[in-house]
Amino acid sequence: MQEKPAKAAAIAPANFINAQSAIAGVRGRDLLSTLRNVATQGWRHPIRSARHALALGSQLGRVVLLGETPHPHNPKDSRFADPTWSLNPLYRRGLQVYLSCQHQVRQWIDDCDLSTEDRARAHFLFTLINDALAPSNTLLNPQAIKELFNSGGASLLKGLSHMADDLLHNNGLPSQTTKDAFEVGRTVAATPGAVVFRNEMFELIQYRPMSEKQFSRPVLIVPPQINKYYIFDLSPANSFVQYALKNGLSTFIISWRNPDIRHREWGLSSYVEATEQAMNICRAISGAREVNLVGACAGGLTIAALLGHLQVKRQTRRVASATYMVSLLDSQIDSPATLFIDEQALEDAKRRSYQRGVLEGSQMSRIFSWMRPNDLIWTYWINNYLLGKSPPPFDILYWNNDTT
Repeated sequence: MQEKPAKAAAIAPANFINAQSAIAGVRGRDLLSTLRNVATQGWRHPIRSARHALALGSQLGRVVLLGETPHPHNPKDSRFADPTWSLNPLYRRGLQVYLSCQHQVRQWIDDCDLSTEDRARAHFLFTLINDALAPSNTLLNPQAIKELFNSGGASLLKGLSHMADDLLHNNGLPSQTTKDAFEVGRTVAATPGAVVFRNEMFELIQYRPMSEKQFSRPVLIVPPQINKYYIFDLSPANSFVQYALKNGLSTFIISWRNPDIRHREWGLSSYVEATEQAMNICRAISGAREVNLVGACAGGLTIAALLGHLQVKRQTRRVASATYMVSLLDSQIDSPATLFIDEQALEDAKRRSYQRGVLEGSQMSRIFSWMRPNDLIWTYWINNYLLGKSPPPFDILYWNNDTT
């Protein structure tokens, strides 16, 4: 077996930010190249491949003929939670055939003479294929059959209607929530407040107090530039803003403008300058010398860059504290989202981004869904199409699909 090469040098952080548009492109040629690399291993090492094929054939024979269960399914895997998968002999055998093939393919990939990166790409590709081919994704799913009989066939018609609607209005992916269950300003983003400053780049919202007394030092929330600000102000039971207000915190939040091609030159430095401006306005309105900063995701990266900027200017005393939520300040490159990124992919991403002026949020949403297909795609495939049910209302997923 060839010696595995050392891991490639990490991509610089600035390039990693651009990688977000590169992953909008896990390109078809990348997947085909990975498939070709794995297939090449098969014909270059026929004895090894035959050994795995014989092992799989032997195991399938024992599963089908003797009813063995060599691979108990994960009890936390909701796809096979229905007891039919365990109690019915045919379904149990079908599930074991699926799990046996999955197990043997993983072992074969591990035995292939692939570099660390190529092996990770191969596992990622075959995981996508395995998840898509799961027997739970077909009309033979026992839950789907029960629903079909219980509804007199109506579940199938509803499922087809949901699929047609998603093909037209949801980029071909199953809807994750019932969109008409929420309305911005009424059921979400409904905490009373007012816009106290507006310019081309952002609006600054100050919320009305919800306690008799308030701390003098304000909180400035910096949401991510991707998606909208009201992740912090969902339904009242899930509103971080309301929690802060009820605990006496004077709360401000930035609402970033949804950019278009005219704003293609906006970069990290632009957002840092805007955040500093918002911070100074908070100080002026409240009369406080310092503010507490809260940043989430890309908003966390923004306030981290702002603190570096203030450190150079020796003005960090204007910030009393900085809180980071899901903010990867030191990102690892070896993740599923970056498996197919190389210098050429980065250059292609930069060129596409500049030509379009912006990166559509729907593209990002689609890519992140394929990073966790069982949770974000196939679960809703089963619920919406096979069972003919509408997805349950969920304020976080409503926000997640309200892209910019």
